[in-house]
Amino acid sequence: MRPGTDVCGCFPTGRHYPGIADRIARAIQQVEGLCDDWGAGRPWMDIPIAVIDFETTGTDPEKDRVIEMGIVCFEKGKVTRRESLLIHPTIPIPAEARAVHGITDEELEGAPTFVEALPHVLELLAGHLPCAYNAEFDRRFLLAEFARTEGQIRIEGALPPALRAEVQWVDPLVWAREVLKDQKSRKLADVAAHFGIPLEQAHRAAGDAEATGHVLFALSAQMPGVYGELVRLQTRYSAFQEADFQRWKRR
Repeated sequence: MRPGTDVCGCFPTGRHYPGIADRIARAIQQVEGLCDDWGAGRPWMDIPIAVIDFETTGTDPEKDRVIEMGIVCFEKGKVTRRESLLIHPTIPIPAEARAVHGITDEELEGAPTFVEALPHVLELLAGHLPCAYNAEFDRRFLLAEFARTEGQIRIEGALPPALRAEVQWVDPLVWAREVLKDQKSRKLADVAAHFGIPLEQAHRAAGDAEATGHVLFALSAQMPGVYGELVRLQTRYSAFQEADFQRWKRR
């Protein structure tokens, strides 16, 4: 952790400041990015989690497309559902993207488009808190793909949390960077190896998603216990990390 930061709001000895628990309780009620489906004071490990991973035609969600979607659902650290969906992108896969994930245009022949797969995706994501490794990448792709379906499908009821633009996703990469300071690499494969977590079919969506979920729960002992504090501190740490990265780029 950074000097002076603490995930529970305590002195370095572990003792609370007088009244700090009440102040934390009030503060987490005002945290941006919380999903209204769950109270800020609820233990986040009690919330069903959907870990999401995409393979894509590139890195720009405005012009590139999803070609594979992995969704692995967890409840209290246990896998409850694991889905891998091939998605037809309607555009060719560039060679540089194919070299990463190995998915070919021929493999996607006959696969549903995103809008065709959307009803099943909505079912998988409903009632789950979204999570992804380097979450902003997957979040932006999901929201961009969903925006392109406007007018093509009728959705009844509330959107799943992952499709609400205001909801912040849980990002184990942010926590790995804070907790595993002595590790040279915080890439998913390296963090999974650090915890002895198998990563089957790296750079395929379902394998990466399942490993991400197990990494999250391996880190959980050094993370805040309640949902609101998790989101509050993740936002703070993410901002620190981005500032550090920008300073590194300038150097």
